[in-house]
Amino acid sequence: MTASGRQLARRFLVLVLLLLGPIVVALDRFGAAGEITLFVLAGVALIPLSWVIGEATDNLAIHTGPGVGGFLNATFGNAPELIIAIVAIADGLPEIVRASVVGSIAGNLLLVLGFTLLLGQRGAFDRRSAYISLGLVAFAGLIVLVPSVAGFHGDPNRHSLAVLSLPFAVVLLLVRLTVTRYSLRRQRRLAEPGTGGWPLRVAIGVLGLATLITAFVTETLVGTLQTFAERAHLSDFFVAAVIVAIVGNATEHGSAVLLARRGRVQLAVEIPLASSAQIAGTLIPLVVLISWAFDPFALSFRPVELFAIAIAATLPALLLRSGETSRFRGAVLLAAYAVLVVVFYLVGDR
Repeated sequence: MTASGRQLARRFLVLVLLLLGPIVVALDRFGAAGEITLFVLAGVALIPLSWVIGEATDNLAIHTGPGVGGFLNATFGNAPELIIAIVAIADGLPEIVRASVVGSIAGNLLLVLGFTLLLGQRGAFDRRSAYISLGLVAFAGLIVLVPSVAGFHGDPNRHSLAVLSLPFAVVLLLVRLTVTRYSLRRQRRLAEPGTGGWPLRVAIGVLGLATLITAFVTETLVGTLQTFAERAHLSDFFVAAVIVAIVGNATEHGSAVLLARRGRVQLAVEIPLASSAQIAGTLIPLVVLISWAFDPFALSFRPVELFAIAIAATLPALLLRSGETSRFRGAVLLAAYAVLVVVFYLVGDR
């Protein structure tokens, strides 16, 4: 088989696998499969969806530049995390929300970025854009420190802490909007319009549709995680901080590594950085504000969660000073994430 024939065969296989998403959602809605079966099928269904989101982002970045492309990928790719958080709050599971948020930030900056550097081609990236994202994550860590310290003693979910968290969430969101406005203006000045690839409307449409399907599949996967956790004898905190976070970031995992392997280093690095900034600066305050429609949510993170945010913001900042990627730096980030996973396993629930 020729190279073009193999490529067509791979794309056909991906298109066939894309049908798994709607099938999984239908099986879940009609109760036609067991939870473990749904868990496995949903996990498999996320793989081709990651490929599609990566393809759409790559083609979109031809028109917008890598910075804006990474921002759009983070915006669409983090939809599952927002859905997970809202569902968990509505179900009265604030600890799951906090753990999954922290796990998503650490997963993006240590796991996804680590694999991107380790498996991708070497190249340069936008160092200023990287430090803007990391700075926003660090600022979010400082913002949540006040209500978190107040929650070290007593009920961490008490109403007074939710009230205390509200102004901090508003400040964080305003800072995020200001930084985003500056970043997008800067990226538009730096971006050089490209040629080829998908039409702009097609790329945006495919990205939106793939994200919508991913959100439904992720909801199914999260709904079956409890059964998986019970059978695996894992704590709720570990499941939320590691498994739910990895599942919620599956699209970033696949698309960033795929783009890095293709030599699109700047865009590949931008995706996990922009995603972590989106979670820290947008998702966290939005969850606080939306929670008042259900059950007010307090930003009372545990010391181990604050420690994880600090490591996730600091270590990449130290390793990315040169503005160049390397496999060694990727290996260091992955080793740090492995240590965090062990820590998350040992600390258990609050």
